[in-house]
Amino acid sequence: MAQYFITGTDTDAGKTIAAAWVMLHLDADYWKPTQSGLQPPTDTQKIQQITGFSHDRFHPETYRLRQPLSPHEAAKRDNIEIDMAAFTLPKTSRSLVIEGAGGLMVPLNKNNFVIDLIAQLNIPTILICRSGLGTINHTLLSLEALRAREIPIAGIIMSGKKSPHNRQAIEEYGDVPIIAEIDYLDIIDKKSLLAIKPEMNLKDIKVAA
Repeated sequence: MAQYFITGTDTDAGKTIAAAWVMLHLDADYWKPTQSGLQPPTDTQKIQQITGFSHDRFHPETYRLRQPLSPHEAAKRDNIEIDMAAFTLPKTSRSLVIEGAGGLMVPLNKNNFVIDLIAQLNIPTILICRSGLGTINHTLLSLEALRAREIPIAGIIMSGKKSPHNRQAIEEYGDVPIIAEIDYLDIIDKKSLLAIKPEMNLKDIKVAA
């Protein structure tokens, strides 16, 4: 079964919608290792609403932190420290989509970042990037960081109004395939996301570090 870690070039790059899209097209389970901010809807609850999947498809977060802040700061305010040893892949017979927090260099504790969690889980990564101005720099830097850690990269999902020249630059300079482009949607639900077809077989993507 396919397993992918969904990360982004930064906060609000479109990770949660992309995670729902991947989940629907793979008929997968979902896991958010660290949730910062518990005011509903959380990311897990958002994806439940979008996909309509039953609760057994959604695995409990390892850390549920009260404040909508960087995980290391939210944990500090909850008087705990995130322990990397606490993160273990949930058991499932289905494909699995894992959604990270913010971008790659978001701190989890004094010594570890989201990229360390990805490397620890040893899961191929799908990078979510905005389609607009500034995305080339952010995306190429994120790809460079992943490759420096020899983390397998499945491809990129671009989020927002389509920009052919930005797509071309990312494909060329990043040497990475575009899995899909998720344009702005008036209605975000199961039907609208399933209407966006992947540009490659999500179950059999050839990943490379």
